[in-house]
Amino acid sequence: MLFDTHTHLDQAEFDANRAEVLARAHLLGVTHVVAVGCTAEASQKCVDLARLHENVYAAVGIQPNYVAEGRPEDWSAIEKLASSPSVVAVGETGLDRHWDFTPFDQQQDYFDRHIRLAERLNLPFVVHMRDCDRDIMEMLRAARKRGLLKGIMHSFTGDAIMAAECVELGMHISFAGMITYKNAKPLRDCARTIPDDRLLLETDCPYLSPEPVRKVKPNEPSHLRHTAERVAELRGVSLEQLAATTSGNARQLFGVV
Repeated sequence: MLFDTHTHLDQAEFDANRAEVLARAHLLGVTHVVAVGCTAEASQKCVDLARLHENVYAAVGIQPNYVAEGRPEDWSAIEKLASSPSVVAVGETGLDRHWDFTPFDQQQDYFDRHIRLAERLNLPFVVHMRDCDRDIMEMLRAARKRGLLKGIMHSFTGDAIMAAECVELGMHISFAGMITYKNAKPLRDCARTIPDDRLLLETDCPYLSPEPVRKVKPNEPSHLRHTAERVAELRGVSLEQLAATTSGNARQLFGVV
């Protein structure tokens, strides 16, 4: 049984067939899914989806690229939603220098807010990282001074040195479909180094469809099996063993029985 730790099932790509997508995932062994919000509105939809569907859970937050367009009351909405019974994580949060949609100091402010909210509620936080590894690490190190971190480096793209420090700080490392891409050898090398108890898998659907279904859009949770097969091969274990390890890690991190 596989656990997809990061999806955007709230998005319009799934409006016409969301129940079918979840049924197809379950048929292929993906039994648990986290729907991750990127705005206050999307986070509410993720909470609603978790209420409607068995073994779907929610993460609530404002992704850095959406911070600048938010309303003043949006952060209060996230704080309220974070205490909902179906919510298992805070985020998606983090930093992004690839796009220029939100001033960087505002991104840092909201990243810090998410981390502190997660700390108050004893929930993991979900970190988006793009072209800003040094900035991410500086903020994680600062947060570590308040205690061991509890979170996920979502769709990890760093190297083994960065991953090792993240693990030391308390974080889990999650790999998405890009680990299957032809040009992703450094990422595959990194995946071999992650301790068993800190390894997670995700689709980040509707994005990042893995090989051999890379041309299939949108990506969906059922495709997690392809990523899992590749990671199992890299680590020299069976798919069943990898599924048990990563699903167990997710269950423990999210507090899912």
